[in-house]
Amino acid sequence: MSQRFSIPRFRLPALVASIGTHLPQWPHSLALATALNAAARMGLLPDDSLAQLEGRSFLVEVLDAGGQASFTYRAGRFRPLLKAPETPDLSFSANLSAFLQLLARQEDPDTLFFNRELSIVGDTELGLLIKNMLDAVELPTLPSLPGLTAYRH
Repeated sequence: MSQRFSIPRFRLPALVASIGTHLPQWPHSLALATALNAAARMGLLPDDSLAQLEGRSFLVEVLDAGGQASFTYRAGRFRPLLKAPETPDLSFSANLSAFLQLLARQEDPDTLFFNRELSIVGDTELGLLIKNMLDAVELPTLPSLPGLTAYRH
């Protein structure tokens, strides 16, 4: 029987967010834009959908970590924004555990949204496009490591 790793719901201590909000945010933007560009180069993000992101700005806030990443898509590449736009075209806010569950495909965006664990604000059509892009991503399966025990609920 194969065990599947499960990310529990958690909230980082308030101290983390109080420190995180005082740290520079541009490294988060650079890291996220780099990861998105890598995903696009690997063919994980559909080109036709990417073209529809042209000139749009995005903000991702990790509430309990006090961090945020802002980026845009221009000329075929995700580009970090050194300063968050006042009104991004689309913003996502959640605690770290919700983003990790989303990334691990443990939860889908709809469930997190309706459980009020993920906030999505901005252009509704753009939000649906992003959701459909996430749903279409086929993540490569990683080989299991011998001796690694997975956490189960």
